[in-house]
Amino acid sequence: MVSGHPLSRAVQGWDGRANEAVQRGGKAWQLGSMMTAPLALNRKLVDALYVEAMLLADEARSYFDANGREERDALPALHRVGFSCESLRVTTRLMHIIAWLLTRRAVDAGEISEAQAWAPERRLGRSQGHDPETVSALPETARQIITATNDLYARVARMDREMAQPPVPFSPAQGLMQRLQAAF
Repeated sequence: MVSGHPLSRAVQGWDGRANEAVQRGGKAWQLGSMMTAPLALNRKLVDALYVEAMLLADEARSYFDANGREERDALPALHRVGFSCESLRVTTRLMHIIAWLLTRRAVDAGEISEAQAWAPERRLGRSQGHDPETVSALPETARQIITATNDLYARVARMDREMAQPPVPFSPAQGLMQRLQAAF
């Protein structure tokens, strides 16, 4: 989330324990080494990511459609093309994220089954990378939005990969070992 957005603090303030679990290499629904009810935390996480994605989509639309127009017009012709290409990549990346999050919400609401959610057409769509040279020539706000969408996509892609793995049953001994490894 771009830090200048007025709601970014609220979005970043969601359950930090889940975020810490993901950053430490745990699954999104694991807090530390203890497996909890996947649906409850998963729903919270999905809702928070959905809000973040929608705010970022609104910010990107606002910038690329209107507010960034002057900055785009000041760029050399080749960089204007790069600006437009990156704008499309940002939009596509966000739509893939939002579609995946809506699928997860549909599963949680019982509208579709878990098996239906794992159909190839409902998995997270591939995100095309960006050209670092092109991005470095873009205005700061465009680079911030590109970075924020790349970061959000990476987090959602990690959830998608982690959720595709079968859950590991909780073992008190393994839990203790994981806590010791995390501490040292």
